[in-house]
Amino acid sequence: MPRAKGGFKAKRYHKKVLENAKGYYGARSRLYRIATQVVDKALIAAYKDRRLKKREFRALWIARINAAVRSLNMPYGQFMNGLKKANVNLNRKALADMACNDFETFSKLVEQVKTNK
Repeated sequence: MPRAKGGFKAKRYHKKVLENAKGYYGARSRLYRIATQVVDKALIAAYKDRRLKKREFRALWIARINAAVRSLNMPYGQFMNGLKKANVNLNRKALADMACNDFETFSKLVEQVKTNK
């Protein structure tokens, strides 16, 4: 009985892996065995970093809000607590954008929080 080597399906899968390894240096983009290792590692890193990105953006938004609120003589924690008590349902992304691009409105919001104490 002749030996079966996978043929069409193996070639199709190898082609898919090498396509994902396009642009890598040297053997990493040309040899299937090495390309599979590199592509697997890249996919793991991509999965991990999609989750890390969310954490990093949240930290950035908090830093921006904190800087803007402190320039108006109020700590971040008091500001967020005041927003919660005043029933203002704005997320940190919107607040950070407001603090950077529309500081007048943001300062009015801070004043509203100060008066609602």
